[in-house]
Amino acid sequence: MTELARLIATKAVSPVEVVRVHLDRIAALDPGLKAYITVCPERALDVARASEGALMAGQSLGPLHGVPYALKDLYDTAGIRTTGGSRIFAERVPQADATVAHRLGHAGAILLGKLNMVEFAYGPEGLNSHYGHSRNPWDRAAHRMAGGSSSGSGVAVAAGLAPGALGSDTGGSIRIPASLCGITGLKPTYGRVSRSGVLPLAWSMDHVGPMTRSAADCALMLGPMAGYDAADPSTSVLPVPDYAAALNGDIKGLRIGLLRAFFLEGATPEVRSAVEAAAATLAGGGAVVDEVDLAAVMTHAAAASMPIVACEALAYHADLLRTRAAEYDPDIARRLRVGAFVGGMHYLRAQQVRALVRDAVDAALARHDVLLAPSTPIAAPALDAREVSLGDGPADVRSALIRFTRPFNLSGHPACSLPCGFTAAGLPVGLQVVGRPFDEATVLRVADAFQRLTDFHARRPVLG
Repeated sequence: MTELARLIATKAVSPVEVVRVHLDRIAALDPGLKAYITVCPERALDVARASEGALMAGQSLGPLHGVPYALKDLYDTAGIRTTGGSRIFAERVPQADATVAHRLGHAGAILLGKLNMVEFAYGPEGLNSHYGHSRNPWDRAAHRMAGGSSSGSGVAVAAGLAPGALGSDTGGSIRIPASLCGITGLKPTYGRVSRSGVLPLAWSMDHVGPMTRSAADCALMLGPMAGYDAADPSTSVLPVPDYAAALNGDIKGLRIGLLRAFFLEGATPEVRSAVEAAAATLAGGGAVVDEVDLAAVMTHAAAASMPIVACEALAYHADLLRTRAAEYDPDIARRLRVGAFVGGMHYLRAQQVRALVRDAVDAALARHDVLLAPSTPIAAPALDAREVSLGDGPADVRSALIRFTRPFNLSGHPACSLPCGFTAAGLPVGLQVVGRPFDEATVLRVADAFQRLTDFHARRPVLG
């Protein structure tokens, strides 16, 4: 996205040309990848022509002038259906844009379409029985998981069907597909970016953020998106920094805490080796790396997350479950109904544990600038995989995928996943960088520094 923005601003390429290339690529490759639910070719080309006209007239529409992107299909878009990945909302057409969609449009970005996702964002595997399972582009022959719930966003960016996209993250739904698809995905601090006009899963855990090829691209997207929004009372009034300016490549003296217990120890050997090598690379760049142990609280994160998500998800879906239950994917409906069995005491206890997790992460970040961990303990499993072997024993795929991301939804800290290596089978491995509240600038600075020192983020899957 940063390169396209520069080429467009200097008139080396036209926004119309850029949009047409992406639309052609979508038409050629998406039938096999299933990244999109809705493509908007006429609208995108109309906006691109207007963008080109403004450029030729010497007008700047903003930092994303003429750059295309796509939205996970839970962001409201005026006049374009927003399905939430469900048959229930198959014909739902909002009258107004979500705040972030409006802000990105105001910054000059051009919407290509709406991306596939797990129904109502409730699942980390990336499966959707209504619109088809998104296919991980790194191994289409084996039909591997793209990760969810922002599956289409991960696939679209990895396969070059969009240079950038938005996802949402309640238990890891930006970072998991970013990890499995080999791209960069940022979950900002809770309250940094408005969720107005975004279909909720669990209000107190939901985050929205960018999914791109690089940390620099994430910074470019995050700037226009971030900031207070009166339509979302959870947003912070803290000023939005210049994220791009923070990407200076300098990490000398930066204090980095490597999370070994629970995190590295629970990952497969290939993931563990790649993350340890990434920590060594950052140390070679001048950072000071030592180990941090948060296992005592992290082992309780799953037990705390489940009742919070279950209760809040059911609160949104209760009426629909009473009237249109047969239209849900049976597994999604079954999981939503679990919320009815969570009592007030369980919800309260979960919130108390949540505070302990947040305090423990804050304490670690009082001594370190960022924390490092694997994004996921495994690389992309097959679509039909149900169990995997981890560093500390067997686990079901669903719980394995969210094990390392979910704690930072509980705590609300900013966290970024970026590629840090590949397995022997050629599948990407994700590195997770966690920072202090509202310090996305340092998180992106570390991610960008690593990407200056390596080329993992620049590698592309081979597609026919």
